[in-house]
Amino acid sequence: MTDYFEVHERDGAARVGELRLSSPVTTPALVDDVLEDAGSLWSADRDLPAGDESQLTVLPHRAFPGGTAEEVQESFAVDAPDVEYPSVAVVSSESVESQGTDAYALSNVQSVMGHGAALVEAVVAVREAIPADTALLFSGVATPRNVALLAYAGVDLFDETAAVVKGTEGRYLTTDEAYFIEDLEELPCSCPACQQPREEFTREDCANHNVNALEAELAIVRRRIRDGRLRDYIEGQARHDQWLTAAMRELDSQWGYLEERTPILRDAQIDAASADTLRRVEIQRFADRVTTRYRNRFQNPLVLVPCSAAKPYSESQSHRQFHDAIQWRAHLVSMTSPIGVVPQELETTYPAQQYDTVVTGRWSEDEKQFVADVLQRYLERNEYPEIIAHVPDEGYRDIVERVEDRLELDITYTVADHPTDDESLANLSQALSGELKYPKREREHNTVRALADYLLGDGAGDDLFEDIQTTGRYPKIQVRDREETQLATMVPQYGTLSFTLAGARQWLESDAPTKRVEIDGFVPHGSVLAPGVVDADEDIRVGDEVVVEGPKAFAVGRAEMFGREMAESTRGIACEIRHVEEK
Repeated sequence: MTDYFEVHERDGAARVGELRLSSPVTTPALVDDVLEDAGSLWSADRDLPAGDESQLTVLPHRAFPGGTAEEVQESFAVDAPDVEYPSVAVVSSESVESQGTDAYALSNVQSVMGHGAALVEAVVAVREAIPADTALLFSGVATPRNVALLAYAGVDLFDETAAVVKGTEGRYLTTDEAYFIEDLEELPCSCPACQQPREEFTREDCANHNVNALEAELAIVRRRIRDGRLRDYIEGQARHDQWLTAAMRELDSQWGYLEERTPILRDAQIDAASADTLRRVEIQRFADRVTTRYRNRFQNPLVLVPCSAAKPYSESQSHRQFHDAIQWRAHLVSMTSPIGVVPQELETTYPAQQYDTVVTGRWSEDEKQFVADVLQRYLERNEYPEIIAHVPDEGYRDIVERVEDRLELDITYTVADHPTDDESLANLSQALSGELKYPKREREHNTVRALADYLLGDGAGDDLFEDIQTTGRYPKIQVRDREETQLATMVPQYGTLSFTLAGARQWLESDAPTKRVEIDGFVPHGSVLAPGVVDADEDIRVGDEVVVEGPKAFAVGRAEMFGREMAESTRGIACEIRHVEEK
């Protein structure tokens, strides 16, 4: 817990925060100018420094390099004293404990750099052991090439040591390489240090350039975090060093660490430009929820169709043609990489309408395998009287045929040449001959229930919205009970549900899993700050709909922190309140 560090923006484990010194510092950032080291206790006894709010003070410490024996670390461990100024505790990832400071510096950082698995193991160990609202400092390792990945992993503070040292050694750093300055015919940078003839460029200038390049990269990282698109950047940036790519993939395998910190909804577009996109938390979470929470409620046949570039799919020209042929006689499910399968009720749900993928007409084996696995899990969970695949040959049909063989299904294929040519559309319409249309009312009710399943858990839709009526026009559907009391509204921007107070009460009374935030004795207006949170459900994610309740108020709103962060933090907005009632 801290009085001197506050997180303002989140993008997975990466954060834009503020060191609340007398001159505030926006993080991730270099902190050389505000960092004061009280010194190591290995060499001498140290007096506790006076400290002040203008600087971040590293408290007297004993640093343990990687591999130090556990008994040595236990014997010589130092407990950080309680101070009234911004402070840093030095910890080892092999024996880390919360020290009550504002930031933590990793003592064994040098031993984990250059090895993806070791780096990720160290960062996750420290971040899981220290409070969510404290900063993590990596000293002596940041370069323009690695700092984006370090921030993505959850590191907040850096120094310029590595950049300066490499510069004085004659190494010219960029975001993709390190050059000996003797090998450069020209200076590929426009920073102030590089505004001179190449032959006059000194090693001191090189050190200045390296720091400038590092600061510029951190500015890009902060911008990407604010936009919710750091991962897109990392997928390209990490390619410049094999161990950084390995670290990114190791992070993807840390499901619990990243998933807890990744919002369930946002405006940011996902650029699906590489196979690594398939391993993103947002993609894996969508596939998991569709195949474990969503349940088809239509009695009609299933029609599998290709995705479209336009989002949501129903607004695309191709899908309008599909709808004209189907005429609500079948349940439409889109197949796509990197999402997997998207039932028509979830087409507006993040990230189904926020992704953009590279279109070449050729599917990689990784894509085929992923989508085939998701489709198989979907069909194992949902039964249909008939399955029609209105898909082209390029990749799509191969995927469907794999699943057809695995599950021993009998699937009808209706595409002659192209899904939107006249013959193919006629085949699709003919395949549904004799099927009855399902009404608009059924479609809207099933959409609302499907969203509740996806957002809250398996069966939540029936538990919460068993007997409802809907008003408004898709996708801005309003949910009402039989007395016409509004319970919720569909938010098409994210494909989520926004509850009213009446809806929140019905949610609590139902068997649907709830997401509750317990607050202190006050009536919130606009937002609930973290210090006012008494407790919060651990399964709350940023963007979740939450019920907020305390001795004096009952409210409903949207989470701005994940559950454990709400309970641990002493600064920042925990959730935004939409409706509140004083008790």
